[in-house]
Amino acid sequence: MSMRDDLPSGAGRLAESFPAVWDAYAGLGGACAEAGPLDPRTRRLVKLALAIGVSSEGAVHSHVRRALDEGVGADELRHVALLAIPTAGLPTAVKALTWMEDILGGGRRPPGSAGE
Repeated sequence: MSMRDDLPSGAGRLAESFPAVWDAYAGLGGACAEAGPLDPRTRRLVKLALAIGVSSEGAVHSHVRRALDEGVGADELRHVALLAIPTAGLPTAVKALTWMEDILGGGRRPPGSAGE
């Protein structure tokens, strides 16, 4: 199974229709990942934070799925959304938490919140 087989529908269609574009995009992502000293776990959390900051539901979904596959805990992922509050604002963070729960499966409250 190739990486293209794991893509969400929109990205998968683009990769299928324009494989050279997808390959260039994937290569850029790999080059950026390897360009600095951050370890893979930290890079995943940073990429989730960036997805939250630009309010990209698809990217939040993707990075939460990948993070879970890589062993990052659900509470750690939720914490990234909470850290977005001072910079990106409460509405952006709440929106991100709801997108995260689409994948985490839960409606669960963030750690330390009332009612937990």
